[in-house]
Amino acid sequence: MAGILAWFWNERFWLPHNVTWADLKNTDEATFPQAEDLYLACPLAFCIFMIRLVFERFIARPCAMGLKIQTNGPQKAQPNAILEKVFTAITKHPDEKRLEGLSKQLDWDVRTIQRWFRQRRNQEKPSTLARFCESMWRFTFYLYIFTYGVRFLKKTTWLWNTKECWYNYPYQPLTVDIHYYYILELSFYLSLFFSQFTDIRRKDFLIMFLHHVATISLITFSYVNNMARVGALVMCLHDAADVLIEAAKMANYAKCQILCNLLFAMFAIIFISSRLAVYPVWILNTTLFESWEIVGPYPSWWVFNLLLISLQLLHSFWSYLIVKTACRAISKGKVGKWNPLHVSKDDRSDIESSSDEEETPPANHKQHSSSGTANGTNKNHGTNGYLTGATYPDEH
Repeated sequence: MAGILAWFWNERFWLPHNVTWADLKNTDEATFPQAEDLYLACPLAFCIFMIRLVFERFIARPCAMGLKIQTNGPQKAQPNAILEKVFTAITKHPDEKRLEGLSKQLDWDVRTIQRWFRQRRNQEKPSTLARFCESMWRFTFYLYIFTYGVRFLKKTTWLWNTKECWYNYPYQPLTVDIHYYYILELSFYLSLFFSQFTDIRRKDFLIMFLHHVATISLITFSYVNNMARVGALVMCLHDAADVLIEAAKMANYAKCQILCNLLFAMFAIIFISSRLAVYPVWILNTTLFESWEIVGPYPSWWVFNLLLISLQLLHSFWSYLIVKTACRAISKGKVGKWNPLHVSKDDRSDIESSSDEEETPPANHKQHSSSGTANGTNKNHGTNGYLTGATYPDEH
C-alpha cells in the first residue's frame, strides 16, 4: 500500500520540476492546499443532501403550494396484471411484434396498449411539485455560491489579470475564502453525483454523469496541485448560467410563461457567451498558454488541461441543444407564445417540460358492435374513438 501511495502521489506527476510536497507543507507563515483537506467534502456532501431534503420539505414545497403548482403526478395507467408483468420483467418499450402479441392476448387494439405503456412509464416520473422543489433547491444554492464567488473574486488581482494565477506558482498561500469556496463546491457536486441516481431521470443522464465526474476531477486536481486561483475562476464562470436555468424551470412549472421565456433567453445568451466565448478566451488561454510561458508544462498540467478541454466539448454540445430547442420552439409555437422549456422533449439537457404526458383513459377492449363493423367506422376512422391518423407525443 505504501508503494501504491508513493506511486500515486509521485511529485514528478503532480508538481512542477524541482518542487516537492515538503515545499508545500503548512507553516506558521503560510498555508497551502493539502490533499487531506478534501476528506471533509464527503461528510459535508451528506449534510448538504440532508439540508436539501429539509429545504424541499419546509421551504420549497410551501412556496410551490402558494404558487398553486399541482401536487398530483401523471395520470395512472389502469391496472392490468399481464401488461404490468411485461413492463416490470421484460421491457418498458415493447416492439411491434410484442405489441401485436399482447393485442391478441388481451383483445385490445395496439394503439390502446401503446397508450397504456406510455402512461405506465410516465407514472414513474415525479410530479410538477417535485420538479419545482428540486429546481428551487438548486437555484438557491447556485445563487448563494455564485454571489459568494463574485464577492471574494472581485477583490483579487487574478480576476483582472489571469497571469497572476501563475506568478510564484505553486507557492501561493491558500486563503480562507478559496478553501471555503472549494470545499463547498466539491461537497455540492458530490451530493449531485450520488443523488443523480435518485433524482428525476433525464435523457442526458450519461452526459450529466460525465459532467459531474469531470467537475469533481477538476476541483480535486486544481486543489491538490494548488491551481486554486484559476479553479475558482472556472467555478464562478459556470455558476452564472446555472442560476438562470433553474429560475426558468421554476417559472415554467409555475406557468409564468412570459417570465419563463425571458429567463430562458437570458440563460441562453449568458450560457453561450460564457461557455463558448469567455471560457476559451479567458480560461483556456491562461491554462494553456500563459501557464506554459510562466510555469511550463508537467504531467498533471496536461491532465488538468485535458479535463478543461473535455468540459469545453460538453459546452459545445449543450449550446447546440439550447439553440436547437429555441429554434424548434419559435418555429412550432405562435409568436410570443412559445415555451422553450416545453417544445423539445428529445433534445433537452437540463431543459425539461413542465408536465408529463397526460392522455385520456384508454378503452378497456376493442369495440365489437355489429353496426361499427358493418359501416366500417372503426376500420376507417380509428379504434376506440381515437383517430388512426392522430399523433401521440413521445414521453418526456
